Amino acid sequence: MTASMLSIMAGYLAIGVLAGTLAGVFGVGGGLIIVPSLVFAFGLQGIDPAVVMHLAVGTSLATIVVTGASSTWGHVQKGGVRRGWFLALLPGLMLGAVAGVCVAGNLSGGSLGTLFGLFVILVAGKMALGLGPKLGAAAPGRLAMGAAGGVIGAVSALFGIGGGTLTVPWLSRCGARMTDAVGTSAACGLPIAIFGAMTFIVVGWGNPELPPWSTGFVSWPAFLGIVLTSVPFARLGVRLAHVLPAHVLRLAFATLLAGVGLRFLL
Repeated sequence: MTASMLSIMAGYLAIGVLAGTLAGVFGVGGGLIIVPSLVFAFGLQGIDPAVVMHLAVGTSLATIVVTGASSTWGHVQKGGVRRGWFLALLPGLMLGAVAGVCVAGNLSGGSLGTLFGLFVILVAGKMALGLGPKLGAAAPGRLAMGAAGGVIGAVSALFGIGGGTLTVPWLSRCGARMTDAVGTSAACGLPIAIFGAMTFIVVGWGNPELPPWSTGFVSWPAFLGIVLTSVPFARLGVRLAHVLPAHVLRLAFATLLAGVGLRFLL
């Protein structure tokens, strides 16, 4: 392995450390960290800007397949996954993920980056204001759950995230306890990641601007480096979350996200 490849892999490992730790501390999906970090890393490698954003989002979804499976299994063991709600959301999640990637495939890298920047700024504003999900009383019917799944799947796949930012508030409105909302949200992230990553592979198949060791819009060296470090460091982040002052952490992370969002917009 050449020195340049070693430095690239070290960068991917570092992204996994950062994404895992921050996801554990703040309880957000690592995609919000992985996507902008990969955009920066791919840019340093001289990868064509036309494919950088799509490659970052597709690779982020591929990593969530592994991290999401680990998280989901933990919630299943603790009884935190509402099977009925998950199955009601599932068709929409799968179809929405495919639709979201198809939309991304028809956008330029700049347009997709702008949309990602706006989304991150909205998440930052919500976090800075400490806006929690509103609690509801009863779940809607299967049709409404399926439609909600479609929206959650499409937005999540479009931006390379697991969907917890949208799924947790929705399930809370449906009357779920927070532990059940978080657990079921983790399970929902798995089909989004699987169908989203597979569709990004198909959409990007044969693109001549892709770097070596890529299959469609998924970079396997980046996938490997991030997965190796994000899972163990997420556990470290959880421990830190119980030690550090919550309000200071929340504002600091919101500021970071706002800066990332503005960078994509400007």
